[in-house]
Amino acid sequence: MRVLLIEDDHDTAKIIELALAAEGIVCDITDLGDDGKDASKYNEYDLVILDLMLPDMSGYDVLKSIRDYNLNVPVLILSGLGDSEEKVKGLVCGADDYLTKPFDKRELIARLKAIIRRSKGHAKSVIKIDNLVINLNTHTTMIDNKPVHLTSKEQSVLELMALKKGAVISKENFLSHLYNGMDEPELKIIDVFVCKMRKKLYDISGGINYIETIWGRGYALKDPDEIPESQRIIGDGRLFNVV
Repeated sequence: MRVLLIEDDHDTAKIIELALAAEGIVCDITDLGDDGKDASKYNEYDLVILDLMLPDMSGYDVLKSIRDYNLNVPVLILSGLGDSEEKVKGLVCGADDYLTKPFDKRELIARLKAIIRRSKGHAKSVIKIDNLVINLNTHTTMIDNKPVHLTSKEQSVLELMALKKGAVISKENFLSHLYNGMDEPELKIIDVFVCKMRKKLYDISGGINYIETIWGRGYALKDPDEIPESQRIIGDGRLFNVV
């Protein structure tokens, strides 16, 4: 997952960045509302965390711009303004949630995950696809109650695919959600992650493929019976090779 944080207090921004990193969530940070507007317009984010008191403009103006752009990205207001009128105003202006400072990091993460899940059409933190069970809270994967031992990056790839179940995700999209532009690897690394993850799922499931390769476009997580016949049986090793 990838989050945009618009916050001018550097200590607060660092606390949030570290808390999100511990959950495997990439966080882009800006301390100016104008930069935040541009970032939300030209990048794909799963959620925006927005402070209301910014040095160059009101957070409400940033929120208005995001909605005027017709962007459906969820927005969580995080502000020291805690009276009811401000909360009502924020929600009426288009925010999805409002959390006051000081805040508990655990509550922030819980609210953030819940908002993102619901925005993708998932009411619960556990996503089931056939016998595959992905827990977004514990960052674990099971098949038939047997754990699938994935690396943190493989788990992040699978969670992104689960949140967007059935949708084709490009390699560029994967990279933008796994890295924050710092030491970003080549696109080929996504093929490596997917192939290793596919092999692990195959071994635990006894030969079931949950991941469809859409050549030249990316990958999609689907129910096994929705995957083309040519990709369902992968015991010959074809889809374990990096292409």
